[in-house]
Amino acid sequence: MKFTKMQGIGNDYVYVNCFEEKVENPSGVAVKISDRHFGIGSDGLVLIMPSDTEDFKMRMFNSDGSEAEMCGNAIRCVGKYVYDNGLTDKDTISIETLAGTKILKMEIEDGKVKMVRVDMGEPILEPEKIPVIHAKERFVNEEVEVDGEKYKVTCVSMGNPHAIIYMKDIDNLKIEEIGPKFEHHKIFPRRTNTEFVEVIDRQTLKMRVWERGAGETLACGTGACAVLVASVLNGVSERKATVKLKGGDLLIEWSQEDNHVYMTGPAVKVFDGEIEI
Repeated sequence: MKFTKMQGIGNDYVYVNCFEEKVENPSGVAVKISDRHFGIGSDGLVLIMPSDTEDFKMRMFNSDGSEAEMCGNAIRCVGKYVYDNGLTDKDTISIETLAGTKILKMEIEDGKVKMVRVDMGEPILEPEKIPVIHAKERFVNEEVEVDGEKYKVTCVSMGNPHAIIYMKDIDNLKIEEIGPKFEHHKIFPRRTNTEFVEVIDRQTLKMRVWERGAGETLACGTGACAVLVASVLNGVSERKATVKLKGGDLLIEWSQEDNHVYMTGPAVKVFDGEIEI
C-alpha cells in the first residue's frame, strides 16, 4: 500500500489515495500503521476517495481503529494532497465527510498548498445531537463529577462531540489520567473528545486535547473550533481568536453572518512511502 504521511500542526495521519489503492480493512490498517514503534506512526488513517456528490470524500479512522466523523487538521491535509498531486486544479473544493460537506479554500504558494481555510459549518449545541445526556436546551457551564471532583463543562459538536473545561496551568495537567475518564463518562453515549482550556486573553486561548479513540494529540481542529464556540458562549473570548495547541496555532472565527465556524491553519507533507498490509 502506497501512502503519504502528513501533519497539520502536529496532528499526523497516514493518507491513502483510494483513487489508486484499495484498503480492505481500514480499521485494522489504522491500528497497524498508527503504532509508533512497529508501524508508520500516526494519530490514524485517512482515506481520500471519490464522491458521488462532492469533489472528494474523506474517511478517517483513529489509532484504535474506530471511525471518526471529522478531523479539522486532517481535512486541511486532504486539500493539500489533492491539489499538490494534481487531482484537482481548483483552489476551492468540497469534501464529503460523515459530518457533512466541508468547503476548503486553499492558499497556494509556488504551486503548493501552504494554508487552508475550512468552512466547518454551524456548531451543534442541542444536547441530543452532540450527543450528551442532558435535559436543558444547551449544555453550557454545567457541573459534571469525574473521579470525585466537580468540573464545569460546556459541550459542543462540530460533527463530533466535544467537552470543554476551563482551568489554569494546563501544562501540568495529568491528562492521561483525567482524559479517559471524561471520554468514557456515562453522560456521553458515543464517548467524547475533551479539551482543557486556559484563557490567555479574549483573542488567545490555549488548549490541550484528549481525543476520543486516540489519546492526547498535538492538535485537534474540530476541538479548536468547539473551544472557540464554547468560549463565546461562556463570555471569555471574542468571536475570532487564536487557539494555541501543543503542535501550533489555529485561527478560528465563529461568524455572526452565517453562524459558520471557520478554521485557518497549515498543512504539511512529511514523506511518501509504501508498506505491506
